Amino acid sequence: MVRTYGFLSTYPPTQCGLATFTASLLRHLTSASPGSTGRVVRVLNEPDHEPVVTTQARTVHHMVPGAVVEAADVLNRCDLVVVQHEYGIYAGRDGEDVLGVLARLRVPVIIVLHTVLTAPTPGQRQMLEHVVGYADAVVTMSEAARQRLVDGYAVERPGEVVVIPHGALPVEPPAHDPSADRPVILTWGLLGRGKGIEWGISALGELRDLRPRYVVAGQTHPKVLAHEGELYRGNLRDRAAAFGVADLVEFDPAYREADALAELVGQADVVLLPYDSSEQVTSGVLVEALAAGKPVVATEFPHAVELLADGGGLLVPHRDPVAIAAALRRVLTEPGLAAAMSDRSASLAPVLSWSSVADRYHRLAERLLAARVVVTT
Repeated sequence: MVRTYGFLSTYPPTQCGLATFTASLLRHLTSASPGSTGRVVRVLNEPDHEPVVTTQARTVHHMVPGAVVEAADVLNRCDLVVVQHEYGIYAGRDGEDVLGVLARLRVPVIIVLHTVLTAPTPGQRQMLEHVVGYADAVVTMSEAARQRLVDGYAVERPGEVVVIPHGALPVEPPAHDPSADRPVILTWGLLGRGKGIEWGISALGELRDLRPRYVVAGQTHPKVLAHEGELYRGNLRDRAAAFGVADLVEFDPAYREADALAELVGQADVVLLPYDSSEQVTSGVLVEALAAGKPVVATEFPHAVELLADGGGLLVPHRDPVAIAAALRRVLTEPGLAAAMSDRSASLAPVLSWSSVADRYHRLAERLLAARVVVTT
C-alpha cells in the first residue's frame, strides 16, 4: 500500500548517526513500496536558510528551536510518523521541544530510542517516560536496551516495546585470512572523547612484531569540533608519538559516503571498538562491521556483549590496552579464528541488512495503522 512516512530527526547534510540512520530507513522504506514517499522534519540547532527540499521520494522541512507547531503540522500530513530520540538533538531542557511536537500529532507514532540510560538525571528520566508515553510503539535496537527500558522506567505498555536492529548496507564478503603484509586494524566513526581510541593506540606497542596499520577513520563530531576543535585528535597523535607507535597509526579525517565507507571497511582485517562507555546499547558501527563479515574486538558495552555472544568477536574490559593487544593478536595470528568470526558475522548479515530492517518497520507501521482504523470505526 502506498504510504507517506513522516520522520522527525536530524538528517543529512547534518553529519551524525541519527541523520544517517533516518536517511537509510527512509530510502529503504519508500523503495520497498513503489509510490510511497517520505516527509522529513530535520531538527536543527539554529535557523537554516536552506529551502524546503523536494524530490520524487521525499520532502525535507526544517525544525528550529521552538518551532513545534510547524513541525507537527508537517508530520500530521503523513500516514505515520517515526521519531528518533536521543538526548542532545532537541532544544529545550532535556530536549523538551520533542514533547511539544508529540503532543500535537494525530497519526500513529513510532519512537526509536537510541539511548536508554541506567542512571539518568531526574529530568532525563521524566523526559524519556513522557516521550514513550506518546508512542503507539517503541523501538529499541538491542534486547539490552529493551530490558533496561521496561525494568528501569515507567512504561505503561511494555508489550509495545519491540526490538528491531540497526540496519547496515551490504558489503562484499571479506577474505578470511588476515593480510600477510601489515594487517589493518580499523576504528571508524565521528571522532570524540569516549571512543576509547587512546587505549587502542596504547595497545600497539605489544603488536609491533606484526607491523599493523591502525586506521582511525572519520571526521571529528561537529559538536566536538565547535566546542574544542581538533584537540582530541591532536591528543591522540601526541599519545601515539609518546608510546613510540606513530608509524603504526593512520588518521583519516575524510567523510565517506556509503560506497566509499564500504570499500574502507572491506580492507580491514579486524574492527576495533574500544569505547569507554558501559551505557552504549546501540552501535551502528558494530552492526555495520558484523554485516560486513569482519572480526570485531570490542569493549564490554551492552550492544557488543549482546551481538558478539555467539562468536562474531572478542570482548575486552574497558580501558585495558593489554587485553586489547592480546585479543587483536589472537584474531590476527590464531589459525582459523578470524575465519570463524567472519562466518558467524556473515550469518547475521541478512537480518541486519537495511532491506530486512525496513521490512520490519513496514510491518510494524501497517499493524499500527490497521489498529487505528479498527479503533476509529
